[in-house]
Amino acid sequence: MRVRRTLVAAARGLGLALVAEVGSIVLFVLTVLSMALMVIGVGVLTTPAAVASARSFAQWRRVWGHEVAGLDIPAAYRPFPPGPARGPVGRARRCAVLLRDPATWRELLWLPVDATAGFALALLPPSLVAYGVAFVLLPLFQWVTGLGTQALGFGPLTTDHPVVLLAAPPLGIALLALAAWGSPVLLRAHFRLAEVFLTPPRAELAARVARLAETRQEAVNASAAELRRIERDLHDGAQARLVAMGMNLGAIEALVEKDPARAKEMLGRARQSSAEALTELRDLVRGIHPPVLAERGLGDAVRALALRMELPVEVAVALERRVGAPLESAAYFAVSEVLTNAVKHSGADRIRVDIGHTGGRLRIAVADNGRGGAAPASGDGASQGSGLRGVERRLATFDGVLTVSSPAGGPTLVTMEIPCEMPGAIPSETPCA
Repeated sequence: MRVRRTLVAAARGLGLALVAEVGSIVLFVLTVLSMALMVIGVGVLTTPAAVASARSFAQWRRVWGHEVAGLDIPAAYRPFPPGPARGPVGRARRCAVLLRDPATWRELLWLPVDATAGFALALLPPSLVAYGVAFVLLPLFQWVTGLGTQALGFGPLTTDHPVVLLAAPPLGIALLALAAWGSPVLLRAHFRLAEVFLTPPRAELAARVARLAETRQEAVNASAAELRRIERDLHDGAQARLVAMGMNLGAIEALVEKDPARAKEMLGRARQSSAEALTELRDLVRGIHPPVLAERGLGDAVRALALRMELPVEVAVALERRVGAPLESAAYFAVSEVLTNAVKHSGADRIRVDIGHTGGRLRIAVADNGRGGAAPASGDGASQGSGLRGVERRLATFDGVLTVSSPAGGPTLVTMEIPCEMPGAIPSETPCA
């Protein structure tokens, strides 16, 4: 077991050393060169891609640091502002956010350290194993090959010198013992070095914790409100109809022999009440978690939602894969609330919904050609403002951002962005599931 653990640590160290040397140097040079090219405007186009690559590289090391050394290295990236990510204006805005983010400069400072000290720490475990095995087998190798004249760099000593042949095996055993004991320590030191440079200051972590506490409380309040809504709908809707249907069945039982015609009439009403109760139960279940959302995903669920709207709604979906179920549900009900607000209050005659995933964020834009004036806190009617505020609270649970652009006279653009890596990608700070 100890031998296997040592060999695995040596293999991991060799892989880390290669990645640290090649990846860190390449990314550091590309990022610095891209930033230098900003003086002529080219860097504005290349810097977001270069910094994004460096972030993916750092994020991958965070994941491996957790798996190999059990270290949780936090990431505190500033969210991108809502708005288009493409085009000159969108790229310039993203570039400005990246350059103002302290995490960008922490990672840029870490890359050369990783290529030097990090490389050395990762290379020590495989080096100890390799030299240990070489020294242990040196006498056998010398006896089999008979080369015997290779200088060792220590004065006149060569590989066939008696002192070397006697001292090499004990030295090799000592190196292998050191590798067995020290390889996990060296790998942990490698990731500790990354932790020192990549961990954000306490102030940033405190702000992050405060934000998470706020969103958690909002999620609890939203769940309690949703539970009360379900209880109210059951009590006032399906439950009341079922109670009335039970009373009608009791009356039918008493009339079936005395007044068959009256009993038949009441039986028809009872059957109608049962159908209405079933419809209400189905609507209630659809309001909790629509079946089409569970079976077909967010895109098809929004398309089905659009078909039930009173206005024509155009839906464009650009998702390669499905996102996690909790986020999918939150995004669906957020879109549903925004569409309902638009239909009731905007006075629009057409609506468009665009759903896509770019830059590690699920982005949903709902646009209408109505009269405008919508806002989360206040807007065209209290119900509309409270509806958008509810969407904002729902998205905040996932660190999502709601932005409303709705000047008087219209049009209105509601943008929802939620941090989320697609399944199969390197996990981000806010996973999809």
